[in-house]
Amino acid sequence: MNFYIVIPAHNEADSIGLTLESLCKQTLLPKKVVIVNDHSTDNTRIVVEAYIEKHPWISIVNVQSSDKHLPGSKIINAFYKGYYTLDEDYDIMCKFDADLIFPENYLETISNHFNANSTLGMAAGFCYIEKDSKWILEDLTNKDHIRGALKAYRKQCFLDIGKLKPDMGWDTIDELLAKFNHWEILTDESLHVKHLKPTGASYNKASKYMQGEAMYKMRYGFSITAISALKLAMKKKNLSLFNDYMSGYFKAKKENIEPLVSPEQGVFIRKIRWKGMLKKFGM
Repeated sequence: MNFYIVIPAHNEADSIGLTLESLCKQTLLPKKVVIVNDHSTDNTRIVVEAYIEKHPWISIVNVQSSDKHLPGSKIINAFYKGYYTLDEDYDIMCKFDADLIFPENYLETISNHFNANSTLGMAAGFCYIEKDSKWILEDLTNKDHIRGALKAYRKQCFLDIGKLKPDMGWDTIDELLAKFNHWEILTDESLHVKHLKPTGASYNKASKYMQGEAMYKMRYGFSITAISALKLAMKKKNLSLFNDYMSGYFKAKKENIEPLVSPEQGVFIRKIRWKGMLKKFGM
């Protein structure tokens, strides 16, 4: 299978080399890797260009954008800058973060999963972070959800979901729309990926309001949004985030912001969400 990988990178000089080194050591090498150097002010470009000299399947796109951290829109807009430099000769499209270290069998194992199941639309391993000199499972991990840091899509699934939404919540919408289009999703807990920077470490107050806005745009409705917001705030051990999320939801509702999914997709999404919640309560 041909893997095309796009890696948005903003000031990742300390980690992008480790990510590329792990990809260069894969038992199944990717066909193409594009690094999108998004407004970096450090040596990201220099590190990447050193790898390009040795590996012709690696390339770089240098873009200028705002250095403001906007979860979703900034990273997906950067993704597209790389995506549009590629041709259509891929089987699997990946969006990876620039701070990951992959085990050497990662792409080969993911490829085997896709080959074994023609209805598999998305697949990934699990992210681990370093704590007290030990690599532990990142606490936002859910076996039913693929982290935004390491997405891999079968080509037809990628096209069926309308590719990636440049908005916060893109990494949840993609899975919900994949299921809407009858694709399966798989996480392989045997694939341990080292995540060098914990998710959300640089989120600001404004971006936290955007979480609630994203739930509105996904047509969650009030009840599911409230439950999801409380669960996420508890997971992050900061209950004040619940108010931020709900404020974002009500602000989006008041401003009548355009949802990212159709009414029909919204009905499906709410059904999926309720089913998952009730399952966790043993109902």
